[in-house]
Amino acid sequence: MNISNSFHISASGLTAQRLRMDVISSNIANAETTRSQFVDGKFVPYRRQTVVMSESKGSFQDTLQQAMGAGSNPKGVKVAKIKEDQSPFKLVYQPTHPDADENGYVQMPNVDMAKEQIDFIVASRSYEANVTALNASKAMIMKALEIGKG
Repeated sequence: MNISNSFHISASGLTAQRLRMDVISSNIANAETTRSQFVDGKFVPYRRQTVVMSESKGSFQDTLQQAMGAGSNPKGVKVAKIKEDQSPFKLVYQPTHPDADENGYVQMPNVDMAKEQIDFIVASRSYEANVTALNASKAMIMKALEIGKG
């Protein structure tokens, strides 16, 4: 494995975790949004979004070169898609709210603040781990250059 592949792997992790933190931030910002989309003649609340990640595949050329022993195929992670959480909306009794139904209940977004905060902590720790791995790779390369001088 080429040492520069570790840079590619860490960079893909940094990019994916940054997007994940952006999506979580959007969920938190819209936790009280009762009018997100207009569907079938009425407004529906914001629906929580989640990030789906998958293994990053190299190009055909990279795979061919790896099979021939002439190259390496750096892996990593990529965002496969951002999907909407299909869990039901929360019903909150607020008869004075403009979006309340005839019984006084308002459909609120399916965003759980505790879950979002935990997901944000996990994403930020993953981001930090990728930064640490990137710095370790950089330190190894710098040490190898110092050895080459002597």
